[in-house]
Amino acid sequence: MFDPGQIIVGLEIGTHKVCAAVGEAGAKGELTILGIGQCTSRGVRKGEITDTVKAGDDIRVALAEAEQQANVEIEEVYLGISGNHIRCVDSRGVHPIASFDRTITHEDVVDAVNNAKQFNCPAEHEVIDSVRQDFKVDDLAGVEHPFGLVGGVLEASVHVIQGRSSRIETARRVVQGMQISVVKPVFNGLASALAVLTPEQKKQGVVLLDLGAGTTEYAFFHGGILRHSGVLAVGGDHVSNDLACGLRIPIDQAEKLKREHGCAIFDPAVKGATHTLPGETGQASKTISVENMHRIMSLRLEETLDLVARDLVKSEAFALARAGVVLCGGGARTNGIETLVERTFQLPVGRAHTHNVSGPADVLANPEFATAIGLVRYGAMRLQTRTRSRFGLKSTLQNLFRR
Repeated sequence: MFDPGQIIVGLEIGTHKVCAAVGEAGAKGELTILGIGQCTSRGVRKGEITDTVKAGDDIRVALAEAEQQANVEIEEVYLGISGNHIRCVDSRGVHPIASFDRTITHEDVVDAVNNAKQFNCPAEHEVIDSVRQDFKVDDLAGVEHPFGLVGGVLEASVHVIQGRSSRIETARRVVQGMQISVVKPVFNGLASALAVLTPEQKKQGVVLLDLGAGTTEYAFFHGGILRHSGVLAVGGDHVSNDLACGLRIPIDQAEKLKREHGCAIFDPAVKGATHTLPGETGQASKTISVENMHRIMSLRLEETLDLVARDLVKSEAFALARAGVVLCGGGARTNGIETLVERTFQLPVGRAHTHNVSGPADVLANPEFATAIGLVRYGAMRLQTRTRSRFGLKSTLQNLFRR
């Protein structure tokens, strides 16, 4: 029998699918995935809900399947958030120490971090997550743990992830309409990172690239710390749309063609090759050029990766990411995508798999489930943090992104 207090549910409302993952947190921090529920997504575009009725129906189906697999009743979820409204910014907060000779305390650190979180946050936005990077005490920079130092001014460097309050509230209310509470909204890019990146990768320097249907999310870690993150409202659906327009075929055929015969790079070996699409009702079959299909896909994917690269270069990711790039999301299954990413970023590339998690092998190896599983891990770490605090151990949720 499961302990209800240890059951954690992650809910991802994606452009292509709604996915719910149910996990159980063990007493020693271990995590077991008990069930996965999913449903083809409607009413979601570029990671944001556009039709609450359709999205609500799909969420209900995914949650019901997850409940049945895990044999639990879902009462609350950690809700994944994405979309073009997400803003990821580096911020600094300054906190003056009351006395120059005063030792810096935990409360001083909290005040400095809170000041950084609220800086440059528009009124229509709210802070989803904030991750401590380092501190400066007077003129001493690069301090990781300022507790016990003596100084007059404490500065905190914090990576802040904000989202438009109205978009977050829409998703929250759709879920709450099913009598299910939302524990906390979480940026999907961070959730995916928690599921698939190891502490060693984060220490060496690594870029996570989550290739979804409606969005592309990314996060860069170095020295065990989140240094940069972001999201583009561009994903696999844009590739399908390009194929539909360029090859003059229906969008559903373009999507199927992309999944079954697509490739992220152009291989000269396919020059002159063709593929015949069966005719739909009342229409003749259509022969398309495989070369054209691959060129269309390659151009769109290369453009998307270039946009990510332009943003990442600001954080020195390409110089510091010694562990390379880790791919997850449905786009990680695209033939040739690892070669294209390696060519664009000039870094070694690998496909993601979850680590330090127990559960069905086919679930843990599927890059499309990384976000939902990461949301469960986020909840498990949050639960562990609360337990540690209850026993008087100084620990904050900021540290979970260092693990």
